[in-house]
Amino acid sequence: MCDSGKAESGAKIFKAKCATCHTCNEGGPNKQGPNLFGVIGRQSGQVSGFKYTDANKSSGITWSNQTMFDYLENPKKYIKGTNMAFPGFKKEQDRADVIAYLNTMK
Repeated sequence: MCDSGKAESGAKIFKAKCATCHTCNEGGPNKQGPNLFGVIGRQSGQVSGFKYTDANKSSGITWSNQTMFDYLENPKKYIKGTNMAFPGFKKEQDRADVIAYLNTMK
């Protein structure tokens, strides 16, 4: 399921639900959350200039389609101690769409 997203739909969801706290363009600023450009394939807690929680820095997670899919269901459950206030996407298709969009941002 995590590979069946549509980037076009994901862009709209990102703008509505994620862009308040995140940018995802190359060289974009960190906001409440880190810039997500190139996040797929990167280890958690690695964006320079962003103050991560110890939980994020020491999670050992490398963001793949599957790990991001699992994380976006319930971020606080997936990384206990994260500061991410977003409760998660309950719909699998919404998660898959956002991941498809993030995969275009690299």
